[in-house]
Amino acid sequence: MDIRTVAVIGAGTMGAGIAQICAQTGWKTHLHDAFPEGLERGMERIHAFWDKGIARGKTTENQKSEWSANLHPTNSLEDAVCEADLVIEAVPEIMDLKREIFQRIDAAAPAHAILGSNTSGLPIGEIAEVTTRPQSVIGMHFFNPVPLMALLELIQHDGTSDETIEAARSIAEHLDKTSILVRDVPGFATSRLGVVLGNEAIRMLADGVASASDIDTAMRLGYRHPMGPLELTDLVGLDVRRDILNNLAKAFDDTRYLPHPLLNQLVEDGELGKKTGRGIYDWSKGEKSDRDHNL
Repeated sequence: MDIRTVAVIGAGTMGAGIAQICAQTGWKTHLHDAFPEGLERGMERIHAFWDKGIARGKTTENQKSEWSANLHPTNSLEDAVCEADLVIEAVPEIMDLKREIFQRIDAAAPAHAILGSNTSGLPIGEIAEVTTRPQSVIGMHFFNPVPLMALLELIQHDGTSDETIEAARSIAEHLDKTSILVRDVPGFATSRLGVVLGNEAIRMLADGVASASDIDTAMRLGYRHPMGPLELTDLVGLDVRRDILNNLAKAFDDTRYLPHPLLNQLVEDGELGKKTGRGIYDWSKGEKSDRDHNL
């Protein structure tokens, strides 16, 4: 399938990153967010990334100009998707919201368009069933930060067509991502493994086994993980991790997946990780530092 125009719905951290790499690929890219201030922040995030690349000598001014010309912010979802060959939804992990968005996308996007959802754990089949073309719906789970992470997890539900799967694999290749294909099961492959490891690391932290930085160092140096599970939890967002765990516990009817009380407490306190300045670590001074955690 020849991709020329892409629409990304949701201009948060993930949506902005997805729109950025699509624009860098050379595709005409429409970025939409329901909130004007969210769209503005998303565009600022993209340009800040490019400017940092220029400062480090990894990106040129000419490249930024070319990529910027491909990127088109819009306040209208319908305008964003009406000519799209590929639509990628990247709104918060709320099933009712995603289903509502997909109904609108389905009504406005061309019949040939591939419809992808950047979800880290919600059932793709439940999203697809609200559309008139479930065969064209596929999960496209990107990883943060999107421009730097090489993996794209593709999730097929029972109705995803072979043509859609092959098109998604080709899209991943064009975006310079390595794709894996998994079934539409709770937590898919990556989220299920990642949140369980992160939840156990939080349990160890709460039990006083070691500091957050020492737990993370153990996994980086002892198991060659590029980032420790607690730092990754802060980067992804404690609220996102908690929601995935709750969804797994419900889907499998298994209390072993329930989020640790420390994770719940931090989310209730609004300490969601790097995006709020505090989470497992204290990020308020621009870099992470250990903090005391008392339940």
